[in-house]
Amino acid sequence: MLSTITFGDIFKSSFLENAASVSIFDMVLAMILAFCIGLFIFLVYKKTFSGVMYSSSFGVTLVALTMITTLVILAVTSNVVLSLGMVGALSIVRFRTAIKEPLDIAFLFWSIAVGIVLAAGMIPLAVFGSVVIGVTLLLFVNKKSHVNPYIVVVGCADHESELRARDFLKTQTDKCVVKSKTASKGAVELNMEIRLKDDNTDFVNVLSEMKGVTSAVLVSYNGDYMG
Repeated sequence: MLSTITFGDIFKSSFLENAASVSIFDMVLAMILAFCIGLFIFLVYKKTFSGVMYSSSFGVTLVALTMITTLVILAVTSNVVLSLGMVGALSIVRFRTAIKEPLDIAFLFWSIAVGIVLAAGMIPLAVFGSVVIGVTLLLFVNKKSHVNPYIVVVGCADHESELRARDFLKTQTDKCVVKSKTASKGAVELNMEIRLKDDNTDFVNVLSEMKGVTSAVLVSYNGDYMG
């Protein structure tokens, strides 16, 4: 015998009960805070970016990731069955985009962490933690440019001019370390990591005019060296 389904049974379904598991006020408050903090993370990222090519899409992704994480955690915390299904669904997700800057990973984890903390209702922790992290990044990433390492590529005609160039750079910089040396008949090329004393780079002009020095190039250096 087939049982009949009444309108009362429909309204008593678990699907409709889940619709009221999270209040409208909690949803609106969480999403607004997620957007605001995500926007703050985006501004800090934009202010501290020191790479070669700035990607505005990555900044927007930080805002969206904060809001999406908040949305997902709100749903998970309101339903145990849904949380188990969400773990299984997320376990098959694979991200293929390569992270070019190590600091970008910190911003991604920051966005995800804020979304989780906000959805858990720990609003003061999310706000205070974001402010502390943002100030820390601004202080340590935006340091003076002359503190950053540079590479000087010097072309010399012989061994004597090489020694003069190295001695001159040691007197003009706080640090001077040879990274690589290429020697060929009648020419020597040096790649040296240096730390500037200040923002003045006029010593490169003097270096290029020295006897036996054929060229002098100063380039920014991210500190990573393989060789």
